[in-house]
Amino acid sequence: MSTNALPPVVDADTWQRQLEALRAREKAATRELDAIAAQRRRLPMVRMPDYTLEGEDGPVRLADVFEGRRQLIVYNHMWFPGKEWQCPGCTGFTSQFTRLEFLDNYDARFVIVTQGPIDEALAYKRRVGNKMPWYSTANSPFGTDVGAPPGEGFAVNVFLRDGDTVYRTWHTNGRGTEQLSHTFALIDLLPYGRQEEWQDSPDGWPQSPTYSRWATAKDIAALYGPDNA
Repeated sequence: MSTNALPPVVDADTWQRQLEALRAREKAATRELDAIAAQRRRLPMVRMPDYTLEGEDGPVRLADVFEGRRQLIVYNHMWFPGKEWQCPGCTGFTSQFTRLEFLDNYDARFVIVTQGPIDEALAYKRRVGNKMPWYSTANSPFGTDVGAPPGEGFAVNVFLRDGDTVYRTWHTNGRGTEQLSHTFALIDLLPYGRQEEWQDSPDGWPQSPTYSRWATAKDIAALYGPDNA
């Protein structure tokens, strides 16, 4: 028998009433997210310099990273020079994006940019089985200018292209990136949730140190790397 605490058992009518009370809050949150998205669509933008990044085929202008699309989402992946295994959070987070063709219908593209040298970055991409396009900003101030300087965290940035001119329209970091993740969305539906100490959970719910249940970069490689392709 489980040693974890369990939710109270009630009759179906009581359960339905409490579910509907929660659903009212969920619907309100959805409407608030709609309003936030509407405000995001009305943000001004900042013109960007003509950066040159490094891609699989050599130097590439930021405007050309769009590959003809008008909109671009960039995940700035943390990079630690000389490390075999890079940030487990970034590695695991980006591993979930395996099919991005749906963005074509929205005139958009989603890529990874990292501070690591392009040869090392591409080797790491293959090692962990990542499916996204990768670029390097090792020889460009781009990462620093968009909130992801060397060795100092990750970020998500969004850009809009008008001809050869690129504009920055949005940025977030930290937990702001969770809205891109279906992994957290699924886990948050579970009765026990993320099972981390910071979460507000009933007494007796399983809780462990933050990040302790996350897959390591080595775990990701074992699951999705070339040996399991």
